[in-house]
Amino acid sequence: MEKAIVLGESGMESIVMALLLLLGGMQSGEAQVSMEDWVQATEQTRAAAAASEYGSSGVPMIEKNDPQPGAPVIRGVYATAHTAGGARMETLLQLMDETELNSIVIDVKDDYGYVTYPSEDPLIQAWGTTKTIIRDPKALLQRLEEHNVYPIARVVVFKDSVLAANRPDLSFMKEDNSVWKNGRGEAFVNPYLKEVWEYNLLIAKEAAKLGFKEIQFDYVRFPEGFEKKADTLQYYHDERKRIDVVADFVKYAREELAPLGVRVSVDIFGYAAAVPAAEGIGQDFEKISEYVDVISPMVYPSHYSTGWYGSKVPDANPYVTIDGAMKDTHKKLDSLGDFKPVIRPWIQDFTASWVQGYIKYGVKEIEDQIRALKDNGIDEFLLWNASNRYTSGVNYDLE
Repeated sequence: MEKAIVLGESGMESIVMALLLLLGGMQSGEAQVSMEDWVQATEQTRAAAAASEYGSSGVPMIEKNDPQPGAPVIRGVYATAHTAGGARMETLLQLMDETELNSIVIDVKDDYGYVTYPSEDPLIQAWGTTKTIIRDPKALLQRLEEHNVYPIARVVVFKDSVLAANRPDLSFMKEDNSVWKNGRGEAFVNPYLKEVWEYNLLIAKEAAKLGFKEIQFDYVRFPEGFEKKADTLQYYHDERKRIDVVADFVKYAREELAPLGVRVSVDIFGYAAAVPAAEGIGQDFEKISEYVDVISPMVYPSHYSTGWYGSKVPDANPYVTIDGAMKDTHKKLDSLGDFKPVIRPWIQDFTASWVQGYIKYGVKEIEDQIRALKDNGIDEFLLWNASNRYTSGVNYDLE
Protein backbone atom coordinates (compact mmCIF):
# COMPACT_ATOMS: atom_id res chain seq x y z
CA MET A 1 0.00 0.00 0.00
CA GLU A 2 1.12 3.54 -0.69
CA LYS A 3 1.23 5.57 2.52
CA ALA A 4 0.74 9.26 3.17
CA ILE A 5 3.98 11.24 3.53
CA VAL A 6 4.39 14.52 5.38
CA LEU A 7 5.59 17.36 3.17
CA GLY A 8 8.59 19.24 4.50
CA GLU A 9 8.51 23.02 4.86
CA SER A 10 11.02 23.61 2.07
CA GLY A 11 9.00 21.48 -0.34
CA MET A 12 5.80 23.30 0.54
CA GLU A 13 7.45 26.68 0.14
CA SER A 14 8.70 25.74 -3.33
CA ILE A 15 5.27 24.58 -4.43
CA VAL A 16 3.48 27.59 -3.05
CA MET A 17 6.00 29.99 -4.56
CA ALA A 18 5.69 28.42 -8.02
CA LEU A 19 1.92 28.66 -7.99
CA LEU A 20 1.84 32.13 -6.48
CA LEU A 21 4.19 33.41 -9.16
CA LEU A 22 1.88 32.04 -11.84
CA LEU A 23 -1.30 33.32 -10.22
CA GLY A 24 0.30 36.67 -9.47
CA GLY A 25 1.13 37.13 -13.13
CA MET A 26 -2.44 36.31 -14.10
CA GLN A 27 -3.96 38.73 -11.60
CA SER A 28 -1.57 41.62 -12.17
CA GLY A 29 -2.44 41.86 -15.83
CA GLU A 30 1.22 42.54 -16.63
CA ALA A 31 1.30 39.75 -19.19
CA GLN A 32 -1.04 37.10 -20.52
CA VAL A 33 -0.15 33.68 -19.13
CA SER A 34 0.68 31.25 -21.91
CA MET A 35 0.53 27.46 -21.93
CA GLU A 36 4.33 27.56 -21.88
CA ASP A 37 4.20 29.50 -18.59
CA TRP A 38 1.72 27.03 -17.18
CA VAL A 39 3.78 23.98 -18.12
CA GLN A 40 6.92 25.58 -16.66
CA ALA A 41 5.14 26.37 -13.39
CA THR A 42 3.67 22.89 -13.08
CA GLU A 43 7.08 21.37 -13.80
CA GLN A 44 8.54 23.46 -10.96
CA THR A 45 5.72 22.34 -8.70
CA ARG A 46 6.22 18.71 -9.68
CA ALA A 47 9.99 18.91 -9.09
CA ALA A 48 9.49 20.41 -5.63
CA ALA A 49 6.91 17.77 -4.82
CA ALA A 50 9.17 14.95 -5.94
CA ALA A 51 11.98 16.33 -3.76
CA SER A 52 9.59 16.11 -0.82
CA GLU A 53 8.65 12.51 -1.64
CA TYR A 54 5.18 13.53 -2.72
CA GLY A 55 3.18 12.45 -5.73
CA SER A 56 4.16 13.95 -9.07
CA SER A 57 1.53 16.68 -8.71
CA GLY A 58 2.25 17.64 -5.11
CA VAL A 59 -0.67 15.58 -3.81
CA PRO A 60 0.39 13.04 -1.16
CA MET A 61 0.27 9.46 -2.33
CA ILE A 62 -2.26 7.78 -0.06
CA GLU A 63 -4.39 4.66 -0.03
CA LYS A 64 -7.14 5.00 -2.59
CA ASN A 65 -10.29 6.47 -1.11
CA ASP A 66 -13.50 7.27 -2.99
CA PRO A 67 -13.78 11.09 -3.22
CA GLN A 68 -17.56 10.69 -3.62
CA PRO A 69 -18.42 8.20 -0.83
CA GLY A 70 -22.01 9.43 -0.73
CA ALA A 71 -22.61 8.93 -4.44
CA PRO A 72 -25.67 6.87 -5.39
CA VAL A 73 -25.53 3.65 -7.36
CA ILE A 74 -25.01 5.09 -10.82
CA ARG A 75 -27.25 4.06 -13.72
CA GLY A 76 -26.90 6.50 -16.54
CA VAL A 77 -26.96 7.41 -20.20
CA TYR A 78 -24.70 9.22 -22.64
CA ALA A 79 -25.48 12.66 -24.07
CA THR A 80 -23.60 14.54 -26.76
CA ALA A 81 -22.97 18.23 -26.25
CA HIS A 82 -25.67 18.96 -28.84
CA THR A 83 -28.19 17.00 -26.79
CA ALA A 84 -27.04 18.52 -23.49
CA GLY A 85 -27.20 22.04 -24.89
CA GLY A 86 -30.44 21.58 -26.82
CA ALA A 87 -34.11 20.72 -26.51
CA ARG A 88 -33.53 16.96 -26.41
CA MET A 89 -32.12 17.33 -22.90
CA GLU A 90 -35.68 17.72 -21.64
CA THR A 91 -36.44 14.23 -22.97
CA LEU A 92 -33.51 12.78 -21.04
CA LEU A 93 -34.50 14.62 -17.87
CA GLN A 94 -38.01 13.18 -18.20
CA LEU A 95 -36.41 9.73 -18.56
CA MET A 96 -34.47 10.37 -15.34
CA ASP A 97 -37.64 11.47 -13.54
CA GLU A 98 -39.71 8.47 -14.66
CA THR A 99 -37.19 5.64 -14.27
CA GLU A 100 -34.42 4.33 -12.02
CA LEU A 101 -31.83 6.11 -14.17
CA ASN A 102 -30.00 8.89 -12.30
CA SER A 103 -26.92 10.02 -14.23
CA ILE A 104 -25.93 11.59 -17.56
CA VAL A 105 -22.46 11.47 -19.12
CA ILE A 106 -21.95 14.67 -21.12
CA ASP A 107 -19.27 15.53 -23.68
CA VAL A 108 -17.24 18.50 -22.43
CA LYS A 109 -14.45 17.58 -24.86
CA ASP A 110 -15.86 15.58 -27.72
CA ASP A 111 -14.67 12.95 -30.19
CA TYR A 112 -13.30 15.57 -32.56
CA GLY A 113 -11.41 17.34 -29.78
CA TYR A 114 -13.65 20.38 -29.42
CA VAL A 115 -14.16 21.89 -25.98
CA THR A 116 -17.92 22.11 -26.12
CA TYR A 117 -18.66 25.00 -23.75
CA PRO A 118 -17.44 28.64 -23.53
CA SER A 119 -14.43 28.15 -21.28
CA GLU A 120 -13.57 30.99 -18.93
CA ASP A 121 -9.98 29.78 -18.57
CA PRO A 122 -7.59 31.90 -20.71
CA LEU A 123 -5.20 28.95 -20.93
CA ILE A 124 -7.90 26.80 -22.56
CA GLN A 125 -9.02 29.68 -24.77
CA ALA A 126 -5.46 30.11 -26.03
CA TRP A 127 -5.52 26.69 -27.66
CA GLY A 128 -8.28 27.71 -30.10
CA THR A 129 -10.19 24.46 -29.66
CA THR A 130 -13.44 25.76 -28.19
CA LYS A 131 -16.71 25.31 -30.08
CA THR A 132 -19.65 26.62 -28.10
CA ILE A 133 -22.37 23.98 -28.16
CA ILE A 134 -23.38 24.01 -24.50
CA ARG A 135 -23.92 27.75 -24.16
CA ASP A 136 -24.50 27.91 -20.42
CA PRO A 137 -22.89 24.98 -18.58
CA LYS A 138 -23.68 26.43 -15.15
CA ALA A 139 -27.38 26.59 -15.98
CA LEU A 140 -27.21 23.04 -17.34
CA LEU A 141 -25.66 21.73 -14.14
CA GLN A 142 -28.25 23.59 -12.08
CA ARG A 143 -30.98 21.91 -14.13
CA LEU A 144 -29.41 18.50 -13.53
CA GLU A 145 -29.25 19.18 -9.81
CA GLU A 146 -32.94 20.09 -9.76
CA HIS A 147 -33.69 16.66 -11.21
CA ASN A 148 -31.27 14.85 -8.85
CA VAL A 149 -29.09 13.81 -11.78
CA TYR A 150 -25.46 12.87 -11.08
CA PRO A 151 -23.38 14.76 -13.69
CA ILE A 152 -20.37 13.10 -15.33
CA ALA A 153 -18.07 15.00 -17.70
CA ARG A 154 -16.68 12.97 -20.61
CA VAL A 155 -13.26 14.10 -21.80
CA VAL A 156 -11.94 12.42 -24.96
CA VAL A 157 -8.19 12.54 -24.38
CA PHE A 158 -5.80 11.31 -27.05
CA LYS A 159 -8.15 11.07 -30.03
CA ASP A 160 -8.07 14.73 -30.98
CA SER A 161 -8.26 15.79 -34.61
CA VAL A 162 -8.71 19.45 -33.68
CA LEU A 163 -5.58 19.71 -31.55
CA ALA A 164 -3.57 17.64 -34.05
CA ALA A 165 -4.53 20.10 -36.81
CA ASN A 166 -3.67 23.14 -34.66
CA ARG A 167 -0.49 21.65 -33.25
CA PRO A 168 0.92 18.93 -35.54
CA ASP A 169 4.01 18.74 -33.33
CA LEU A 170 1.83 17.17 -30.64
CA SER A 171 0.69 14.41 -33.00
CA PHE A 172 2.30 11.70 -35.14
CA MET A 173 3.90 12.92 -38.35
CA LYS A 174 4.41 11.15 -41.65
CA GLU A 175 7.54 11.53 -43.78
CA ASP A 176 5.89 14.32 -45.78
CA ASN A 177 5.33 16.24 -42.49
CA SER A 178 1.56 15.75 -42.59
CA VAL A 179 -0.37 14.40 -39.61
CA TRP A 180 -0.99 10.66 -39.69
CA LYS A 181 -4.67 9.68 -39.49
CA ASN A 182 -6.36 6.34 -39.05
CA GLY A 183 -8.65 4.70 -41.60
CA ARG A 184 -11.59 6.80 -40.41
CA GLY A 185 -9.71 10.06 -40.94
CA GLU A 186 -9.19 10.64 -37.21
CA ALA A 187 -5.98 12.01 -35.75
CA PHE A 188 -4.52 11.30 -32.32
CA VAL A 189 -2.13 13.30 -30.16
CA ASN A 190 0.93 11.83 -28.51
CA PRO A 191 0.45 10.34 -25.00
CA TYR A 192 4.18 10.71 -24.34
CA LEU A 193 3.90 14.50 -24.27
CA LYS A 194 3.23 16.09 -20.87
CA GLU A 195 1.89 19.20 -22.63
CA VAL A 196 -0.98 17.08 -23.95
CA TRP A 197 -1.65 15.82 -20.42
CA GLU A 198 -1.75 19.34 -18.99
CA TYR A 199 -4.10 20.57 -21.70
CA ASN A 200 -6.64 17.82 -21.04
CA LEU A 201 -6.38 18.34 -17.30
CA LEU A 202 -7.10 22.04 -17.65
CA ILE A 203 -10.43 21.02 -19.20
CA ALA A 204 -11.08 18.34 -16.58
CA LYS A 205 -10.36 20.75 -13.73
CA GLU A 206 -12.65 23.42 -15.14
CA ALA A 207 -15.41 20.80 -15.52
CA ALA A 208 -14.93 19.81 -11.89
CA LYS A 209 -15.12 23.44 -10.77
CA LEU A 210 -18.30 23.91 -12.80
CA GLY A 211 -19.92 21.17 -10.73
CA PHE A 212 -19.41 17.84 -12.50
CA LYS A 213 -18.92 15.15 -9.86
CA GLU A 214 -16.90 12.78 -12.02
CA ILE A 215 -14.45 13.12 -14.89
CA GLN A 216 -14.67 10.24 -17.34
CA PHE A 217 -11.65 9.95 -19.62
CA ASP A 218 -12.19 8.21 -22.96
CA TYR A 219 -9.72 7.22 -25.68
CA VAL A 220 -6.98 6.90 -23.08
CA ARG A 221 -4.75 5.05 -25.51
CA PHE A 222 -2.68 5.16 -28.66
CA PRO A 223 -4.49 4.73 -32.00
CA GLU A 224 -5.60 1.28 -33.05
CA GLY A 225 -3.05 -0.20 -35.42
CA PHE A 226 -0.41 2.23 -34.19
CA GLU A 227 2.11 -0.55 -33.63
CA LYS A 228 2.18 -1.21 -37.38
CA LYS A 229 2.98 2.43 -38.14
CA ALA A 230 5.14 3.45 -35.17
CA ASP A 231 8.48 2.78 -36.83
CA THR A 232 7.63 4.95 -39.84
CA LEU A 233 6.20 7.94 -37.96
CA GLN A 234 7.96 10.90 -36.39
CA TYR A 235 7.00 11.62 -32.78
CA TYR A 236 8.58 12.14 -29.40
CA HIS A 237 8.94 9.10 -27.16
CA ASP A 238 11.12 7.94 -24.30
CA GLU A 239 12.12 4.56 -22.92
CA ARG A 240 8.75 3.83 -21.29
CA LYS A 241 6.44 1.20 -22.73
CA ARG A 242 3.15 2.50 -24.11
CA ILE A 243 1.16 0.74 -21.38
CA ASP A 244 3.26 2.56 -18.78
CA VAL A 245 2.80 5.93 -20.47
CA VAL A 246 -0.98 5.58 -20.50
CA ALA A 247 -1.07 4.34 -16.90
CA ASP A 248 1.20 7.23 -15.88
CA PHE A 249 -1.28 9.70 -17.38
CA VAL A 250 -4.17 8.15 -15.46
CA LYS A 251 -2.20 8.17 -12.21
CA TYR A 252 -1.18 11.79 -12.73
CA ALA A 253 -4.73 12.81 -13.62
CA ARG A 254 -6.06 11.30 -10.42
CA GLU A 255 -3.42 13.10 -8.34
CA GLU A 256 -4.21 16.40 -10.01
CA LEU A 257 -7.98 16.04 -9.62
CA ALA A 258 -7.99 14.64 -6.09
CA PRO A 259 -8.04 18.08 -4.39
CA LEU A 260 -11.23 18.94 -6.29
CA GLY A 261 -13.17 16.03 -4.80
CA VAL A 262 -14.23 14.47 -8.10
CA ARG A 263 -14.14 10.85 -9.10
CA VAL A 264 -11.92 9.78 -11.98
CA SER A 265 -13.14 7.10 -14.36
CA VAL A 266 -11.79 5.63 -17.58
CA ASP A 267 -13.50 3.92 -20.51
CA ILE A 268 -11.69 0.83 -21.77
CA PHE A 269 -12.27 -1.87 -24.38
CA GLY A 270 -14.41 -4.62 -22.89
CA TYR A 271 -12.30 -7.44 -24.27
CA ALA A 272 -9.22 -5.96 -22.56
CA ALA A 273 -10.35 -7.89 -19.48
CA ALA A 274 -9.95 -11.18 -21.33
CA VAL A 275 -6.60 -10.69 -23.06
CA PRO A 276 -3.04 -9.69 -22.07
CA ALA A 277 -2.16 -6.02 -21.92
CA ALA A 278 -2.46 -4.39 -25.34
CA GLU A 279 1.01 -2.90 -25.78
CA GLY A 280 0.15 -1.72 -29.30
CA ILE A 281 -2.42 0.79 -28.06
CA GLY A 282 -1.02 1.07 -24.55
CA GLN A 283 -4.01 -0.24 -22.61
CA ASP A 284 -3.42 -2.46 -19.58
CA PHE A 285 -6.71 -3.18 -17.82
CA GLU A 286 -5.09 -3.76 -14.42
CA LYS A 287 -2.62 -0.87 -14.51
CA ILE A 288 -5.31 1.64 -15.46
CA SER A 289 -7.82 0.25 -12.97
CA GLU A 290 -5.37 0.61 -10.11
CA TYR A 291 -5.48 4.40 -10.37
CA VAL A 292 -9.16 5.13 -11.07
CA ASP A 293 -12.23 5.32 -8.89
CA VAL A 294 -14.43 3.79 -11.60
CA ILE A 295 -13.59 1.59 -14.57
CA SER A 296 -16.08 1.42 -17.44
CA PRO A 297 -15.42 -1.49 -19.79
CA MET A 298 -17.32 -1.07 -23.05
CA VAL A 299 -18.96 -4.49 -23.25
CA TYR A 300 -21.41 -3.90 -26.09
CA PRO A 301 -22.30 -7.39 -27.38
CA SER A 302 -22.08 -6.08 -30.94
CA HIS A 303 -18.36 -5.41 -30.47
CA TYR A 304 -17.47 -9.07 -29.86
CA SER A 305 -16.68 -11.25 -32.86
CA THR A 306 -17.68 -14.85 -33.60
CA GLY A 307 -16.60 -17.31 -30.93
CA TRP A 308 -16.53 -15.03 -27.93
CA TYR A 309 -18.11 -16.77 -24.93
CA GLY A 310 -19.21 -19.63 -27.15
CA SER A 311 -21.54 -17.54 -29.30
CA LYS A 312 -21.58 -17.58 -33.06
CA VAL A 313 -23.12 -14.09 -32.90
CA PRO A 314 -22.41 -12.47 -29.50
CA ASP A 315 -24.69 -9.57 -30.45
CA ALA A 316 -27.61 -12.01 -30.59
CA ASN A 317 -26.83 -13.36 -27.10
CA PRO A 318 -26.64 -10.31 -24.85
CA TYR A 319 -26.96 -12.16 -21.53
CA VAL A 320 -24.26 -14.70 -22.37
CA THR A 321 -21.89 -12.04 -23.70
CA ILE A 322 -22.23 -9.71 -20.72
CA ASP A 323 -22.04 -12.61 -18.27
CA GLY A 324 -18.75 -13.79 -19.78
CA ALA A 325 -17.33 -10.26 -19.95
CA MET A 326 -18.10 -9.61 -16.28
CA LYS A 327 -16.54 -12.89 -15.16
CA ASP A 328 -13.38 -11.90 -17.04
CA THR A 329 -13.49 -8.42 -15.49
CA HIS A 330 -13.68 -9.81 -11.96
CA LYS A 331 -10.78 -12.18 -12.63
CA LYS A 332 -8.69 -9.32 -13.94
CA LEU A 333 -9.39 -6.95 -11.07
CA ASP A 334 -9.75 -9.12 -7.97
CA SER A 335 -5.98 -9.05 -7.45
CA LEU A 336 -6.09 -5.27 -6.88
CA GLY A 337 -7.65 -5.66 -3.43
CA ASP A 338 -8.31 -2.25 -1.87
CA PHE A 339 -7.30 -0.60 -5.15
CA LYS A 340 -10.10 -2.28 -7.09
CA PRO A 341 -12.36 0.40 -8.61
CA VAL A 342 -16.11 0.47 -8.96
CA ILE A 343 -17.03 -1.54 -12.07
CA ARG A 344 -19.56 0.38 -14.14
CA PRO A 345 -19.81 -1.06 -17.67
CA TRP A 346 -21.14 0.59 -20.80
CA ILE A 347 -23.92 -1.57 -22.26
CA GLN A 348 -25.80 -1.51 -25.54
CA ASP A 349 -29.03 0.38 -26.25
CA PHE A 350 -28.80 0.36 -30.05
CA THR A 351 -29.30 -2.10 -32.88
CA ALA A 352 -26.04 -3.05 -34.60
CA SER A 353 -27.44 -3.58 -38.08
CA TRP A 354 -23.93 -3.84 -39.53
CA VAL A 355 -23.28 -7.09 -37.65
CA GLN A 356 -24.03 -10.26 -39.59
CA GLY A 357 -26.71 -12.12 -37.67
CA TYR A 358 -27.61 -9.10 -35.51
CA ILE A 359 -30.88 -8.84 -33.61
CA LYS A 360 -33.01 -5.77 -32.94
CA TYR A 361 -32.38 -4.41 -29.46
CA GLY A 362 -35.35 -3.51 -27.31
CA VAL A 363 -36.58 -3.94 -23.75
CA LYS A 364 -35.69 -7.64 -23.46
CA GLU A 365 -32.15 -7.27 -24.78
CA ILE A 366 -31.38 -4.35 -22.47
CA GLU A 367 -32.85 -6.12 -19.46
CA ASP A 368 -30.88 -9.27 -20.35
CA GLN A 369 -27.68 -7.23 -20.14
CA ILE A 370 -28.67 -5.68 -16.81
CA ARG A 371 -29.63 -9.11 -15.44
CA ALA A 372 -26.22 -10.49 -16.44
CA LEU A 373 -24.55 -7.62 -14.59
CA LYS A 374 -26.63 -8.23 -11.47
CA ASP A 375 -25.90 -11.96 -11.58
CA ASN A 376 -22.24 -10.99 -11.37
CA GLY A 377 -22.70 -8.60 -8.47
CA ILE A 378 -22.61 -5.40 -10.54
CA ASP A 379 -25.34 -2.81 -9.98
CA GLU A 380 -23.95 0.13 -11.94
CA PHE A 381 -24.08 0.65 -15.70
CA LEU A 382 -24.20 3.23 -18.46
CA LEU A 383 -26.29 3.00 -21.62
CA TRP A 384 -24.77 3.98 -24.95
CA ASN A 385 -26.74 5.17 -27.92
CA ALA A 386 -24.87 7.56 -30.21
CA SER A 387 -28.09 9.37 -31.12
CA ASN A 388 -29.10 9.60 -27.42
CA ARG A 389 -32.49 7.96 -28.07
CA TYR A 390 -33.09 5.38 -25.37
CA THR A 391 -35.57 2.52 -25.21
CA SER A 392 -38.70 3.20 -23.17
CA GLY A 393 -40.35 0.70 -20.84
CA VAL A 394 -37.12 -0.84 -19.49
CA ASN A 395 -36.98 -1.99 -15.88
CA TYR A 396 -33.53 -0.71 -14.92
CA ASP A 397 -33.76 -1.93 -11.34
CA LEU A 398 -34.71 -5.61 -11.78
CA GLU A 399 -34.96 -6.14 -8.03
